[in-house]
Amino acid sequence: MEPFIVSARKYRPQNFEDVVGQQAITNTLENAIKSNHLAQALLFTGPRGVGKTSCARILAKKINLQGTSIPEDEDFAFNIFELDAASNNSVDDIRSLTDQVRIPPQTGKFKVYIIDEVHMLSQSAFNAFLKTLEEPPAHAIFILATTEKHKIIPTILSRCQIFDFKRIGVLDAKNYLKTICKNEGITADDDALHIIAQKADGAMRDALSIFDRVVSFSGKNLTREAVAENLNVLDYDTYFSMTDLLVENNIPDVLNSFNEILSKGFEGHHFINGLASHFRDLLVAKDKITIDLLEVGDTAKQKYLVQATKASLPFLIDAIQKANDCDLNYKSSKNQRLLVELTLMQIASITFDGEKKKPANFIIPATFFQALMPAKKKEVIEVPKKEFEIPTIVSESIPEKIAESPKPVLEIARKRDSSLSLKSIFQPKEVEKTAIKENYDDYPKTVFTIKKLELYWKEYANLLEKKGEQSMAAIISIGKPVLGENFQISCAVSNSLMQDQFLRTRPNLLHFLREKLNNYGIDILVTLDESISKKFAYTPQEKFNKLKEKNPLIEKLRQTFELDL
Repeated sequence: MEPFIVSARKYRPQNFEDVVGQQAITNTLENAIKSNHLAQALLFTGPRGVGKTSCARILAKKINLQGTSIPEDEDFAFNIFELDAASNNSVDDIRSLTDQVRIPPQTGKFKVYIIDEVHMLSQSAFNAFLKTLEEPPAHAIFILATTEKHKIIPTILSRCQIFDFKRIGVLDAKNYLKTICKNEGITADDDALHIIAQKADGAMRDALSIFDRVVSFSGKNLTREAVAENLNVLDYDTYFSMTDLLVENNIPDVLNSFNEILSKGFEGHHFINGLASHFRDLLVAKDKITIDLLEVGDTAKQKYLVQATKASLPFLIDAIQKANDCDLNYKSSKNQRLLVELTLMQIASITFDGEKKKPANFIIPATFFQALMPAKKKEVIEVPKKEFEIPTIVSESIPEKIAESPKPVLEIARKRDSSLSLKSIFQPKEVEKTAIKENYDDYPKTVFTIKKLELYWKEYANLLEKKGEQSMAAIISIGKPVLGENFQISCAVSNSLMQDQFLRTRPNLLHFLREKLNNYGIDILVTLDESISKKFAYTPQEKFNKLKEKNPLIEKLRQTFELDL
């Protein structure tokens, strides 16, 4: 069995070209060597795993090298000295170092001293090192490396040429992992490597260590699901599905999904932070100019673009604010799960009932969802009955009760919608302003027929009726769409009250039609036409007269059975 070499050691850079994400520093060092402008004291600083020690070793080899590349069989052990300041931090260790510096190199022109973790030196050791560092022999070059520059005394910093190493970008780390997968014969999904690069948090060494762990778990085939399971991270699909539920105002499914997340072992704090970041990404995806700010794969970018059209701009801004407030109050809360659940319910209630003004912490009442699920009431009543005849009688009477039970809820909603104020009169203008902010110039504008438009128009009315919004569904059913130029849809209603209610549901209707027809140039104009009211019957007598016109025998039926209207 051959000894296993971890990727962090196996793929350690041997040339400046192999260093990932530090092109500015490597180019500077190469030019300094070529032009003989290399300082005698250099300080490499930056976070862990970004290539400080590797660049120091490559630089130490290239200083005494005549050619451009480093031969594999070249030995530089006689003029390269590497010291760990964490274990050699006393004055005696520095004194021994200064004594060695005076001796000229046996081979080559320079002796290179690499002092790693230099911030661990004691105060007295720093002071003992000052004179040698300021005026070293012509053949000596010092390369200091540290992760905590602020712990080094200013007198040392002033004598060094400082190079700040940056964190490795997610895309750079992902591309380097692709190269390693190709060399090792490993097939990996683009999203899987992206998750590893994100988990590494800017450290290439950490990314390689995580990569080895995932390969040990999954073998030669790395999938996004396997990597997410092994690293115990929330997949972005979780946030996509959660956002869809929040936009649809589906509070019961939102709470069930959050419970599943908690059952998998994830903390609520981690989830709410990830959800806030997801809302930010959707905000960025609103415009194709800023889409490059998303550090995700190409597949994920397309998903963000699609969902960004579903979530409105006011919804995202309000949702980010609520998620951030939850993040700030999470640690101080005694019931942290309840805090997250309340936040999710508030976010799910943002777009409820259109653009109508609501309290800051508004939550959709539970009675609204009870009205949408009448079938469960029927099952509860039928189960305890044992006789054969009784279920039949109950099943006949139950639909009437079920049909009547939502009525109080719907009447309350109708009263709320019909209330007029000075603010509500000017509310359509606010809706139009919100819609203007969204730019759909680069989105598709597929041509469609009036029949197709009428089909989806009717389908949306049916959806509203299923949700219990029968008043709004009736208004949309009454208004017949007329297709004009430049995909302008006009719809006439009979009175100003219906116009006001129609304008409230207009953004949701626009989004539905744009998605179904694949045309984002659609716009809806609501007009008043009082003549329409004559076409519709509202009172029982008017309805009976309408039926009598279609079938005169209905009047004879009423007289025979002496029926009252």
